[in-house]
Amino acid sequence: MKPTKQIFASILLSSLLFTACKKESTPEPETDPAIEATFELSTDQATSEFMTEDDNDILMESTEDKGILGNFAPSTNEPDNFLPCATVTVTPANGFPKTIRMTFDSTCVSPRGVRRSGVVKVVISDTLRRPGSTSVMTFENYYVNRLKREGVHTWANTSELGIRRWRRTVEGGKITAPNGRFWLHESVKVVTQTEGVGTPQRLDDVFSIRGNSSVTNPAGATRTAEIISP
Repeated sequence: MKPTKQIFASILLSSLLFTACKKESTPEPETDPAIEATFELSTDQATSEFMTEDDNDILMESTEDKGILGNFAPSTNEPDNFLPCATVTVTPANGFPKTIRMTFDSTCVSPRGVRRSGVVKVVISDTLRRPGSTSVMTFENYYVNRLKREGVHTWANTSELGIRRWRRTVEGGKITAPNGRFWLHESVKVVTQTEGVGTPQRLDDVFSIRGNSSVTNPAGATRTAEIISP
């Protein structure tokens, strides 16, 4: 039996389409490992910076809430709710140094969409705003949005007459994702208060930040960032 014109036309069209697709198809370009690593390190660095600033937020709020921020900060200030569902204890009741212990409930999400679980511990030598004081933060099985946080975050008050300033460092920083992938991070920042120094409350404070940070992946690749303009 001879094929009809319609069947022959269909076979011819299919053949042409196959040939055209075959001629125009090109192999997928291989991903450059160096470019892929750069993107990954950039994301890791942004995450590290977010978590470092989150540390700063919870330290500021906890010290204000417990009356140890300094500069006679009134306890009636409305908090920013960085510490929802957290149990915060300060010991001893009198004198310094004090230990602040924040235990987070993983079922609660902050207004900024941050879910925390575990314990943050801070040893503070004096009120946070007193020149010469230090605050050292460590972590116990602590997670932020399912990322495990490790390392030592230190605030050293380097204020001078008329200038309120801190040197903030992250040493031995390590962040581990739920799939087990991790990266290391370090940073040194100088934080200078530019507004709100003359008032006791925290909500009108404005800061200028300069310094640098770095992240390193398990393969030893490192990315360093420096703040050029505070």
